Amino acid sequence: MAKKYKLKTHKATAKRFRVTAGGKVVRTKGGKSHFRRRKSQRVKQKLDKMITVESSTQAKRIKRLAPYLKLYRQNPPG
Repeated sequence: MAKKYKLKTHKATAKRFRVTAGGKVVRTKGGKSHFRRRKSQRVKQKLDKMITVESSTQAKRIKRLAPYLKLYRQNPPG
């Protein structure tokens, strides 16, 4: 019987992106952790939203770097 190989996950990609139930790749916005006092409340609220990765080539690259994102919604089991 042929041996099945595990694929390595690019950990930085796995931490930054998630895949929705419909298969879309989503990400959070950057710039949330630094200089928050000078930002308005409205800007800080907009930073909390998850946004979809629109570029299909980028989404394909993310799915290749983290092949098990679609299996685990949040974090992989320990």
